[in-house]
Amino acid sequence: MSVLNQKTINRDITFKGVGLHSGANVTMTVKPAKPNSGILFKRVDLKKNNIVVPNIFNVCSAVFCTTIANENGVSISTIEHLMGALYGLGIDNALVEIDNQEVPILDGSAKLFIEEISKAGIENSEAPIKIIKIEKRIEFNDGKKTISIEPSKVSLDIDFELKYENNLIGTQRNLVSVFESDLTDIYNSRTFCLFEDIEKLKEMGLAQGGSLENAIVVKDNEILNEEGLRNKKEFVNHKILDCMGDLYLAGYKIIGKIVCSRGGHKLTNQLLRKVFQQDENFSLIEITEKHLPNTFINKSHLRSIA
Repeated sequence: MSVLNQKTINRDITFKGVGLHSGANVTMTVKPAKPNSGILFKRVDLKKNNIVVPNIFNVCSAVFCTTIANENGVSISTIEHLMGALYGLGIDNALVEIDNQEVPILDGSAKLFIEEISKAGIENSEAPIKIIKIEKRIEFNDGKKTISIEPSKVSLDIDFELKYENNLIGTQRNLVSVFESDLTDIYNSRTFCLFEDIEKLKEMGLAQGGSLENAIVVKDNEILNEEGLRNKKEFVNHKILDCMGDLYLAGYKIIGKIVCSRGGHKLTNQLLRKVFQQDENFSLIEITEKHLPNTFINKSHLRSIA
């Protein structure tokens, strides 16, 4: 199977579970799609205006998860783990049908997405992939939180640093090459929170579906989950998974190097918005080495609402 051609999945895959923040029961089916379709979400519980494009300009909230919405206000939240799995597996085209507002959290990682997509198999097309090549170093800072992206020859590298005052989490850092590294630990790493933050989240209407089945909970210097950590850098590795999913909202694979400290959904989104503000910051290339004009990126169905 050529890595240079667009891919979709072989058959429908259905996931059922609870939304992490909404607490609602959700059924979601990922379906094959034709070349050049991209990734699309469809709210099947709604009869009209129910297509939502996962694009950086459609991010309406990046607080504790990534939420996208269309111009009619129809939204889908917590898309980052699924998007990270699709990115890592090289799925260019898929239709995601969902009967509620939030992607099911499953076990809090991308593990089950990866397993089920791998079982279903991947279908290769004749259409060449398109990639975004970063041409200039761009950075975005928010106090002590920093993120940058710079040119790279052939890879997407993510160098991520996590800093927490909690002694058990502390400072963790990891570097992965999305197209070359073994990403098993990244996919398997679960979302996490501090025990003392749970009530605050619930008061905000968040984490209504959260449990030890779908999140790591840290209390002082103790992990409350019986199984403990799945890998030594699970905290920062989950942040890398989130970053991958948020980067895929660029619409295509990216060639560049990300360096991030204390970042999250909002920081990644703001960086990408800054990249796409100026045409000289990036090139859109068909992998046959045919350069496409930056205007190829179709923003006609997008809306800046963040």
